Amino acid sequence: MASAMVNRGGSRIIKSVSAALGTRFYAKVATGTDIVSAAPNVSLQKARTWDEGLASKFSTTPLKDIFKDKKVVIFGLPGAYTGVCSNKHVPPYKENIDKFKAKGIDSVICVAINDPYTMNAWAEKLQAKDAIEFYGDFDGSFHKSLELVTDLSGALLGTRSERWSAYVVDGKVKALNVEEAPSDVKVSGADTILGQI
Repeated sequence: MASAMVNRGGSRIIKSVSAALGTRFYAKVATGTDIVSAAPNVSLQKARTWDEGLASKFSTTPLKDIFKDKKVVIFGLPGAYTGVCSNKHVPPYKENIDKFKAKGIDSVICVAINDPYTMNAWAEKLQAKDAIEFYGDFDGSFHKSLELVTDLSGALLGTRSERWSAYVVDGKVKALNVEEAPSDVKVSGADTILGQI
């Protein structure tokens, strides 16, 4: 999959081209986008155990509660327990948490099209739950609203998140990075987003 930043009518838009399928799409989210407005009525599910989910009556977290009046770094990845996500994408965010906090970041968030129970177990396995907030996007509605999805059926994963990162202030996207391929961590890693804050 190839991607490039393009200007259209003065606004930056992510252009993705899938060589295998010959299809194109433009991500709805771009620098300057209000992420809450781009994904109206969408909530995420904070990572938790089944018993915690049951006790909370399977509550969800509205996007406004995640982003309003906060400086947030959020990164999306194809899925919990996958190799690149576990070994290359999450660890640098965990290792650099003090640098993010020193720059005034309120939350560093990892989100994937997974249920919150899988995200919880994965976060615990990575020993990253104290540094990073993990959220599930169980039905993909968040990523679909932002048009940040990709078909990874070839790897038996189905519809998944693109690999991406964003710096968001009070709901407004200040920086956005989307990888050319889901196996890459070239522009969506912790070092890149730290340099954009």
